[in-house]
Amino acid sequence: MTSTTPVTTGYLTVPDGRLYYEVRGSGPLLALVGAPMDSGPFVPAAELLASDYTVLTPDPRGHGKSTLNDPNQDSTPELRADDLARLITDLDVGPAIVIGSSGGAITGLALALHHPGVVSTLIAHEPPLRELLDDRDALRAEAEDVISTYSSVDAEAGVRKFFAMTGLAMPEPVMRQMFANPRNPEAVASESFFYEHEFRGTAGWEPDLEGLRTTPTRVIIGIGDTSTDKFCDRTSRKLAAALGIEPELFPGGHGGFAEDPEAFVKRVREVLRDN
Repeated sequence: MTSTTPVTTGYLTVPDGRLYYEVRGSGPLLALVGAPMDSGPFVPAAELLASDYTVLTPDPRGHGKSTLNDPNQDSTPELRADDLARLITDLDVGPAIVIGSSGGAITGLALALHHPGVVSTLIAHEPPLRELLDDRDALRAEAEDVISTYSSVDAEAGVRKFFAMTGLAMPEPVMRQMFANPRNPEAVASESFFYEHEFRGTAGWEPDLEGLRTTPTRVIIGIGDTSTDKFCDRTSRKLAAALGIEPELFPGGHGGFAEDPEAFVKRVREVLRDN
């Protein structure tokens, strides 16, 4: 999507790399955060939110335009939380409201644990916290099979196994387009980084539940209203129950912010107003 709101782009140097980010709008700081998703798919929602927020959309380490000095370094929730804390501090207009999606929701939870001073409210939308589930042993084995298949057998087969495991929908035409030759080298690099250096540490992250119960950050758990019984619906409900809070439903599925940005942003404003 082409931006219609003035956008400031920048890079922040961190000890092991360089982080790309975009800022648009004015008002209180709000960050839209993914992992492995970069800033691009958040643009429609960011444009809508920019009418009353200063919206930060970063590329997470190893993805998009954010580069690491060592491309074989693993990405962990704690490292990504450190990155986000540095970005928020550098902008000097925080603390921020953070809306994290998928792995970005786990980044947000790590931020609330380790850097609560920079995040006033966290909406953690469908964090894939496998270790909270009763069938985590089987899911660990599935995840290792996904990684092994991707790295050693066939990348497309590994990606297909990932989507089957998570229950996320990937239309066949989109899958064929993803793996049409020649593939985009930047897309391949980002995809490889996820499966080989990020997936294991993100899905296997074990949150400090007592720390999340006592953090000064207001934590809200979001679930897509079409995600019923899917993997991230299960993990999100387990986390909400462990924290003693009711999850909030948002329009759409795992990527509701991109499926229907207007409906998603409307719900964001309702949730922020009512909580």
